[in-house]
Amino acid sequence: MAASSKFVGAASALAISAALVSSGAIVTTVAGITAAQAATVSRIEVRGNTRVDAQTVKDNLGITPGKPFSNNDIDAATKRLFNTGLFGDVRITQSGGALIVTVSEHQVVNQVIFRGNKKIKDAQLSGAVQSKSRAAFSQQTLDADTEAVRAAYRNIGRSDATVSSRTMDLGQGRVNVVFDINEGDRTKIANIVFVGNHAFGERRLRDVISTKRSNPLSWLTRNDVYSEDRMRADEESLRRFYYNRGYADFRVISSTANLDAASNEYTITVTVEEGEKYKFGGVEIQSSVEGVDTSKLGGLVKTSEGDVYNAKEVEDSIIKLSEKVAGQGYAFAKVEPRGDRNFENHTISVVYNIDQGPRAYLERIEIRGNEKTRDYVIRREFDVSEGDAFNQVLIQRAKKRLENLEFFQTVNISTAPGSQPDQVVLVVDVVEKSTGEFSIGGGYTTGGESPGPTVEGSITERNFLGRGQFIRIGAGGGLNNNRTYSLSFTEPYFLGQRISAGFDLFKRQSGVNDKYETDLTGGTIRFGLPITETLTAGVAYNLSQEKYTIEDAAKLPDGTPDPSQISQAFVDAANRGTWIKSSVSWSLVYDTIDDRKNPHDGLYAKFNQEYAGVGGDANYLKTTFKGSYYKTLSQEMDIVGLVGVGAGYIKGFGDDLRVFDTFKNNQDMIRGFKYAGIGPRDLSVADAKGSFLGGNTYFNATVETQFPLPVVPESLGIRGALFADAATLYGNDLKQASNTSMEWRASAGVSIMWASPFGPLRFDYAFPVKKVDGDQVQNFNFGMSSKF
Repeated sequence: MAASSKFVGAASALAISAALVSSGAIVTTVAGITAAQAATVSRIEVRGNTRVDAQTVKDNLGITPGKPFSNNDIDAATKRLFNTGLFGDVRITQSGGALIVTVSEHQVVNQVIFRGNKKIKDAQLSGAVQSKSRAAFSQQTLDADTEAVRAAYRNIGRSDATVSSRTMDLGQGRVNVVFDINEGDRTKIANIVFVGNHAFGERRLRDVISTKRSNPLSWLTRNDVYSEDRMRADEESLRRFYYNRGYADFRVISSTANLDAASNEYTITVTVEEGEKYKFGGVEIQSSVEGVDTSKLGGLVKTSEGDVYNAKEVEDSIIKLSEKVAGQGYAFAKVEPRGDRNFENHTISVVYNIDQGPRAYLERIEIRGNEKTRDYVIRREFDVSEGDAFNQVLIQRAKKRLENLEFFQTVNISTAPGSQPDQVVLVVDVVEKSTGEFSIGGGYTTGGESPGPTVEGSITERNFLGRGQFIRIGAGGGLNNNRTYSLSFTEPYFLGQRISAGFDLFKRQSGVNDKYETDLTGGTIRFGLPITETLTAGVAYNLSQEKYTIEDAAKLPDGTPDPSQISQAFVDAANRGTWIKSSVSWSLVYDTIDDRKNPHDGLYAKFNQEYAGVGGDANYLKTTFKGSYYKTLSQEMDIVGLVGVGAGYIKGFGDDLRVFDTFKNNQDMIRGFKYAGIGPRDLSVADAKGSFLGGNTYFNATVETQFPLPVVPESLGIRGALFADAATLYGNDLKQASNTSMEWRASAGVSIMWASPFGPLRFDYAFPVKKVDGDQVQNFNFGMSSKF
């Protein structure tokens, strides 16, 4: 026991001693920490800096000699120095009365060099990378830049391009950043396959999306470049296509792209589920907002019972109802549709509910990503501004307007909480795309005032100086002294209002039928006012100087006009010398065409009147009308029907209506006949080319069926058509005119239409089925085609 007690006593003594020692250590540590937390130094020493001035380091510390500082102050000083981006490492220690700041400086980028690039210029690649001359070098930034260069090549269809990066040490902390690029071959799209589609064929669905199969002209159109972002947009296009044609349950299950490394070609597979086709069931408007009379709102609804379900018509109805209710003073009312599917008879009943929404206000609009486009160009597309009631419908409409500008690759609009619970911040993220183009093209036309080969060059900018303005300068020429010069400018928001204003200047010189030459110089000042989303009014003032000269081919050896070659009406008009025409015109345009490049459904109608007599030598009133109605006849086979009508009448006052002012037939009026080859003529002239005088009145109509050509890839944009035309051109007050009575002509034929990279081209072969003696026939016609 004694031994044991001694052992226990020794152990206890040892434990007590250890406890005392530990306590002393703890006290010492705490004292040290306390001292560090309340330390002061007499001086600050900076070590390791070579380019950065020591004072710059001291200014970023926030620690002053002679004043106490803590560990938190040291941590904050370290972060501030790192945040300058000048240093790769920072260490701060205390030695006696000195605070030692040891830094390791970043290297500085002297120059960014791209090697091996031909398809993408240095300036474009420089804009894609973050590494810049005179900026601090960062390996992390270099890695991100290498991937950005690869992405730039993927965006132009060169997915197999390889990019490596390295640095060249120049000494004194400077490096060159070098990107070595192997551009590889252009990646193509071999095929686009749809799985699960039954209502619409692959050809029709490939026509809906913007991604196309590669063809011999893809190097011009660049629409065969695979991009995940483009495919996401194409998926949305497919959804809207199906939703607007009754398939409310449609969904894209997947879209995959498989790259064949051997051929360097993608095969894209899009798997869809169409669902059933629905029609509208009952359509109602209900309101829980006191004072809203739903019985007076029915005319604003675009959906009708029994019609094929159409999501766009539902959206349009929501917009119309929201605008009407807001205009009645219910700023926070919201319109939400409720659809009730009947799976047995495949109908969807729609109830438009008008409820009192949350009282939320738009605090501000933040715009991001617009490096070129100015903020106000984006803001003006919104019908709401800071302080207004928040309206999701109007914001979605603004999104569509921004997309329709064709200034941006993508437009995303999101919301964020404002400074108050009832405030909302609208965030607009845009990705800009090129809006300028330089083009040189050639063509050949078989009809019109200037037949034969032509060449034209133009410079176009759709977002001039980022102001949203349109400007185009063009020049061209051809045979028979044909020369054209033009300048156009449009300001889409004149005086801050949704009114377009612009001007056109032109000079045209041409020889017509080897009989006379024209020299026209003039311009137009125009204004456009959108009345609704589909109806637009326009007004313009036009001033031109016209000069006509009889060509030598139509003269006798003594220099006088040959009456057997050209009508005296042309001679009299040419002898009147320089002719000044001053006129005002106005128009109404109704347009519901779904796709102006490839129309399938919708109506386009234009009514125009021009009064010449506001000064000048001309004095007449000219009225014209043109209408085109498109309707898809077969969704499966992509067959489209077209019915078109037109009319015109000119009334001269006094003796100021000349032969040059009358209507002449052309390919838009009736095909199968030469330009100025039907209608009133001077029978005393042997050469028919110099005898047709035009008419004061015309009517025309056309029916056409358009269809894809089975053996031609749809990516080429080539379609065929069968057509029948009818027209009459009559009435002429000139004393030389004969055959002035109303007589109809008719023709039928076939066409090939090509949406080429140079513009829409059309090849027509027509044969007259009804004509009048003396009419000039022209079976084949080729030239640029303007649908609207």
